[in-house]
Amino acid sequence: MSSSIKRILVTGGCGFIGANFVRMELEQDPGLSITNLDALTYAGNPDNLADLAAEPRYRFVKGDVADRPFIMKLVAEGGFDALVHFAAESHVDRSIEDATPFLRTNVIGTQNLLDAARAAKVPRYVQVSTDEVYGTLGPDDPAFTEDTPLTPNSPYSASKAGADLLVRAAFHTHGMNVVTTRCSNNYGPYQFPEKLIPLFVTNALADIPLPVYGDGKQVRDWIHVLDHCRGVDAALRKGISGEVYNFGGRSERYNMDVTKAVLQLTGKPDTLIRYVTDRPGHDRRYAVDCAKAESELGWTQTVTFEKGLADTVAWYKANAAWVDRVKSGAYRNQEA
Repeated sequence: MSSSIKRILVTGGCGFIGANFVRMELEQDPGLSITNLDALTYAGNPDNLADLAAEPRYRFVKGDVADRPFIMKLVAEGGFDALVHFAAESHVDRSIEDATPFLRTNVIGTQNLLDAARAAKVPRYVQVSTDEVYGTLGPDDPAFTEDTPLTPNSPYSASKAGADLLVRAAFHTHGMNVVTTRCSNNYGPYQFPEKLIPLFVTNALADIPLPVYGDGKQVRDWIHVLDHCRGVDAALRKGISGEVYNFGGRSERYNMDVTKAVLQLTGKPDTLIRYVTDRPGHDRRYAVDCAKAESELGWTQTVTFEKGLADTVAWYKANAAWVDRVKSGAYRNQEA
């Protein structure tokens, strides 16, 4: 599979994880070309890949995965060896306010891509999902495995679970060559500052309070985005068709501990912490068992949370102009 992949369609490549994946793939394989399909919604930032504009192996296409005629035509004409689907509405708070865009993009968009890939006989399809489809864990529960039942608790995670089930159905009904990946909480460069770590880093650097939900005792398993991208690549090239692979950082942390680590790295006081009303239905703990990916794909984590967080804080410090353009909305006034 690996040697035959030379043309990849990546959806959501201007987003946080997608942009890091595009960069990694182009850097590690000089014979590879990537088409990046992105609708450039608020979380799709052209600045993330602006320096690739002159790269002949990279092509940007603006489009919506929910636009079925457009998707069918793009995939039919692309000659792609693989389709890697990152594009998603992903912010839980926004899904609580209005679930409709999540159903449109995450469910309808996924089915459109599956139909287009099947019609065009694309050899490989990778669905990039989340550990949130498994629901929540108690403090002493074992970590999520690929066999953990899907019990999503937010409109966002429910829409991702629905998408995952459509991918499963495509494998069992149509025999499509599909693989699904599920990851724990990502962090790293280019992450939109509505998520916990980039929000807290950029707020701290600007001396703005850090809003901590509830008691701050929610537990998350943190994986650096580059380790996650390496996992997606391993699943793309080595994954068994129809299988699911979990990717985690083996790095569970209380949200409050992450908050204090950010303050320490930015040299800011704990007085910036502000407790706010907890999110409705807030999952208490996530933890991911990635033994299957380690044994079947030969994948392992390479970035410790301590080094990854320090590097992430340094990146946001060094890229103040990027942060300013995101926070002001200026990044939305251009095309990729």
